[in-house]
Amino acid sequence: MKKLLVGFLCVFMLNASFAQEIEGSEFGVDGYFGASNLGGSFSVGAKYGLKFQENFIAGPSLRIQRNWSKNNFTGVSGSYTIYGVGAFGHARFGNVLFAGAEFELMRSPFATSTGTGYSTGPVWTPALFLGGGYSQEFNESFRLNAGVMYDVINHVNSPFRQGYFMRNANNIPIPLIYRITFFFVIS
Repeated sequence: MKKLLVGFLCVFMLNASFAQEIEGSEFGVDGYFGASNLGGSFSVGAKYGLKFQENFIAGPSLRIQRNWSKNNFTGVSGSYTIYGVGAFGHARFGNVLFAGAEFELMRSPFATSTGTGYSTGPVWTPALFLGGGYSQEFNESFRLNAGVMYDVINHVNSPFRQGYFMRNANNIPIPLIYRITFFFVIS
């Protein structure tokens, strides 16, 4: 199933890139930060997008995430870094809304169940976000995208799980994240 989704996304993005003329490019940046007296996390993502016509942008992405923790009871602390690559595609509607797909493959230091045992880590963990939200261009120099994205894969080893902001009636996290991205016009 995962290979099918990844394959579909790649074919969709390649088809879009060869079917239309490139009209410019944009550089996007998004971030995440959360902390408490027990630890925290911050993440920075970068996107390079090619504009196809006026309403579609697609391209590669990079992400780095730093996490730290401290157990106040035992005094044990630790930290780790997660990084990865990906691809994204966003359709923009009337300078008000966007809908998009974002695939990210993150290198996670955590072991995961393989069905025949546990991997020894690190492992590459996929995430496929589908969603949309508000999109507004300002002075033809930058654009703000603010939306909600659903992690279709919802991998047990996903580094995005700590950012899920909603739970169901059984207190199980629903794989939804907020994503705010600033896109700056390059050409």
